[in-house]
Amino acid sequence: MNLKSIAFGITVILLGLNRGQSADWPQYRGANHDGSTPEKISTKWPQEGPRQVWKAELGESFGSFALSGGKAFCFIQRNVNGQDSEVAMALDANTGKELWAVPMGKPTYDKQGGDGPRSTPTIDGGSAYFLGAHLMLTCLDANTGKTKWQHDLVKEYNGKVISWNHAGSPVLDGNLVFVNAGGEGQALLAFDKKDGKLVWKSGSDKPTHASPVPATILGVRQIVFFTQSGLVSAAANDGKILWRHPFPYKTSTASDPIVWKDIVYCSAGYGVGGGACKISKTGNDFSATELWRQEGGTMNHWTTPVCKDGFLYGIFGFKEFGTAPLNCVEIATGKKVWSQPGFGSGGGTILVGGSHVLVQGDKGPLVLVEATPKAYTEVARAQPLGGKCWTMPVVSGGRIFARNTKQGVCLDVAPMVATGK
Repeated sequence: MNLKSIAFGITVILLGLNRGQSADWPQYRGANHDGSTPEKISTKWPQEGPRQVWKAELGESFGSFALSGGKAFCFIQRNVNGQDSEVAMALDANTGKELWAVPMGKPTYDKQGGDGPRSTPTIDGGSAYFLGAHLMLTCLDANTGKTKWQHDLVKEYNGKVISWNHAGSPVLDGNLVFVNAGGEGQALLAFDKKDGKLVWKSGSDKPTHASPVPATILGVRQIVFFTQSGLVSAAANDGKILWRHPFPYKTSTASDPIVWKDIVYCSAGYGVGGGACKISKTGNDFSATELWRQEGGTMNHWTTPVCKDGFLYGIFGFKEFGTAPLNCVEIATGKKVWSQPGFGSGGGTILVGGSHVLVQGDKGPLVLVEATPKAYTEVARAQPLGGKCWTMPVVSGGRIFARNTKQGVCLDVAPMVATGK
């Protein structure tokens, strides 16, 4: 037997790094607008936590990262030439090195919560979209930071800046960018992503701190806005109002609605609570019927849960800092299936690989949990950040990108798999 036949007959198993199905996270709540990524990550973390790829001082902000084309984008506040300003920023996703930073608009000061922008950028090809706390909508070149187009939504569309300033992110779906500025007769706005021209305007519904949610319901693509009057759905192509579902507003509504099949869940703090409605369609006419409502009970304050197989996984509770639970709730009934305390009212959740929920608690812990209604099952835990962590982590390219109000961190969680040859 020669060496060739020996080599042919032996399978050598190598332990290799496989980043699997790598996916960008190009905007708030991900590419699918539902807080999910198809990527699978390692479920076995070292005792000291996943390897830190980089950690960077960013600037004050409550937005999360957007990942696209090897860059990590964020929206921060920093001093520029002796004056505080909102700043759009791009980092090298592999090193954390700042690639460009562009001053954008007026700063936000808030002694109660914190300073800086509240929204997350949206990336599409060579463009990066930012919506400032004072309703300045800007499209930048994603590679250079050069301005492509810009709209002052207050001056041009009589937009309304609400308490704690605007927090909704610009949401891109197809060729359009959607925002709720709140102007009379022109509250809901859709702009062409390339040239910034207004494509449609609709409604007079005042904005909340929630972001628009694109979804296909009963075969029709639509944009669900969570406004001060409740849920409002507009046809994505022309802004025609398809259906409404009244929902109370008190002080602030910050959690985005969740669409699962023909059910839409929404929630707010300040004693409002949560609920869900079922969407029906007869001919071309839509309607919404309440399925359940829990006043002051089941609710998310700032965070938005994720939904898998009809079950919500999210941080529930109102101003329970450090203690608010991660709950599993049946979306169709509001029934709480299980609850695990100790996450805090800030932070956020995403669905990873279709099987796990990645949670960031409001004091920085990252926790990986099985996405199952059977029981709370914790798989891994790490503490890469401290301070105030009031946003969701994101996953892209086998890495977790997380932040507190001032810093960002990148952790390697690519799955280790055996490869044969």
